[in-house]
Amino acid sequence: MVGIGDDSMDQSQLIVEASNGSRRALARLLTLIQQGDQECIDSVLSFSSVKSIGITGPPGVGKSCLTDCLAKIFADKGERIGVLCIDPSSPISGGSLLGDRMRMEQSGVHDRIYVRSVATRNSHGSMPLRLKAMISALSMAGMDRILVETVGVGQTEIGIVSMTDSILLVDGPDRGDIVQAEKAGLLELADVVVVNKGDLPGSEQAAANIRSGLALGPASNVPVLIVSALNRTGINELVEALENIQLRASVEIVKWRHRLSSAIMDELVSNPSFDSTVDDLAEGRISIEQAIQRIIRQ
Repeated sequence: MVGIGDDSMDQSQLIVEASNGSRRALARLLTLIQQGDQECIDSVLSFSSVKSIGITGPPGVGKSCLTDCLAKIFADKGERIGVLCIDPSSPISGGSLLGDRMRMEQSGVHDRIYVRSVATRNSHGSMPLRLKAMISALSMAGMDRILVETVGVGQTEIGIVSMTDSILLVDGPDRGDIVQAEKAGLLELADVVVVNKGDLPGSEQAAANIRSGLALGPASNVPVLIVSALNRTGINELVEALENIQLRASVEIVKWRHRLSSAIMDELVSNPSFDSTVDDLAEGRISIEQAIQRIIRQ
């Protein structure tokens, strides 16, 4: 039998081993999915995904700490938790810090929690769709719930969190760059909003401002909570809110719009002529309009 760490293990063997609980096989399978292995992606997408929560918000508001806290609470209840931490990469070198695990002190040592850092590399269009396959792979491997943490807010994050069942938007007491979430439309898509670092001054005012903003739109019933992941206050109320999310038809339409857009983008980026077309554009041999027509014809 081929060893689990052997790259020669075929896709069907990896799936069997991963579904039987092998973390090494699961890690290899996730790597292949992230690299765009279409056979692996197609195979795992046939599995039904378990509950997934997208956790997003401005940088520096404590998303990793809160994700760590939630993962441990769910795991302590007997659930197996998969955590995917999306980390941006250099558009030139493809390098990425992948430092989320350093901030997840509890998840890293809990045998019911599986943490995976995911570099975006140069997968601008295909990352969301590959993320969906990674969620399916974790579900197939026996996880009961998946937490997906993004790096910030913006249109890219909308594409990523649209692949999850629900969205948790995290802010800080100084409101950070939450206006960027409002501009991107993430605030209206959120199922739950929390002001983290609730032990610091300004938390109540930040929550009040968010509630005022939500009251003017279709998300007026979205709960806005104050928590402190560091002090573990307000976390039980947050877990209860996450367990009692009511789906909104308007939000589901937006999510499926982004999922379809991601699928179309993935088809385009995966086109064999895509890279050569980019080279021709960079060298000035064709125009952007000619590039579009070439890929469409392909």
